[in-house]
Amino acid sequence: MKNRMPRALKFVLIGIAAPFVIALLLGSFSWIVMHLWNWLVPTVFGLKSITFWQAVALLILCRLLFGGMRGGSMGSGGRRWRHRMNERWQQMTPEERERFLEETGGRWSCGRSPEPETKPGV
Repeated sequence: MKNRMPRALKFVLIGIAAPFVIALLLGSFSWIVMHLWNWLVPTVFGLKSITFWQAVALLILCRLLFGGMRGGSMGSGGRRWRHRMNERWQQMTPEERERFLEETGGRWSCGRSPEPETKPGV
C-alpha cells in the first residue's frame, strides 16, 4: 500500500497541473501566432491585424482542418502500443507473466493472458 500513495499523489498533482500547463501552452502559441500574423499578413497581403482571441480561434480552426479530431494517445499511437505490448506478452515465459501480473495488480490483462488476434479461416 505504501507504493500506492506516491503514485496517487502523482496523479493528483498531474490532474491539478495539467489544465494550467495546457492553458499556458495554448496562450503561448496564440501569442506567437498573433504576433507573427500581425507582423507579416498586413504587410504582405494587406489584411487587418488580429486580436489574441482571434489567434486562439485560428489555432483551433487549423487543428480542426489540418489535424483532425483524433487524439494523440488514443489514435494510431494507442493501437501501436497495444500491439507492442501484446507481442511482449507473447514472448514472456509463464513466470515472467505471473511476475508482471503481480507487479501491475492484474490491471493490464484483467487477470488473464491476452489472446492473440486470430482471423477466421486462418
